Amino acid sequence: FGRSMPTSTALDRVAKSMKVPVYETPAGWRFFSNLMDSGRCSLCGEESFGTGSDHIREKDGLWAVLIWLSIIAARKQGVEEIVRDHWTKFGRHYYCRFDYEALDPRMAYYIMRDLEALITDKSFTNQQFAVGNNLYTVQKTTNFEYVDPVDGTVTKRQGLRIIFTDASRLIFRLSASSHVRATLRIYAESYEKDPSKHEKEPQAVLSPLIAIALKISQIHERTGRKGPTVIT
Repeated sequence: FGRSMPTSTALDRVAKSMKVPVYETPAGWRFFSNLMDSGRCSLCGEESFGTGSDHIREKDGLWAVLIWLSIIAARKQGVEEIVRDHWTKFGRHYYCRFDYEALDPRMAYYIMRDLEALITDKSFTNQQFAVGNNLYTVQKTTNFEYVDPVDGTVTKRQGLRIIFTDASRLIFRLSASSHVRATLRIYAESYEKDPSKHEKEPQAVLSPLIAIALKISQIHERTGRKGPTVIT
């Protein structure tokens, strides 16, 4: 299996149970090509809903729909029942993405620069954040770097990651939407094993993590924005 770094780690739990490796790549479908050509993976996906396989080495929406139809036909269950069964077995990953579009590139760069300096300082590891009844402890932080296992190509600075001890994640990624505007994306993910807590609204579950992200990035204060352009 292959997934882009910002994509939910829900896949990792399934792959672990199947004893199948997962390749974590930077965002961008091109990073899957070498993996598929070398036979290292045959199923790839990214958080922007692109899914595909080595049958064409590209995103294939019709193929993804056919997979779902095949699962429904084989299990003789509806989509909701299949998903709930999956959560019962593997747990639920709550996930969302905040997009801040049309930012001044220079401003966005400095936000990311200052944030990287903050989270990569040794004192940031093991730091605790209390939000309401939730307590998050930082396990590790990185600026994601990918080494292609096929040709050894190194791709650096692909997004800032904060990983907490409970497997929650915050990711900050900057992408240039044009030469005059930039988009800064914040991803939040939280894992819940308890089936009795699988019915909650994602925004309610993830609001403490988002509060941490907004606090340490100061994105609203520095951009003058009151909220994201898009929430996915």
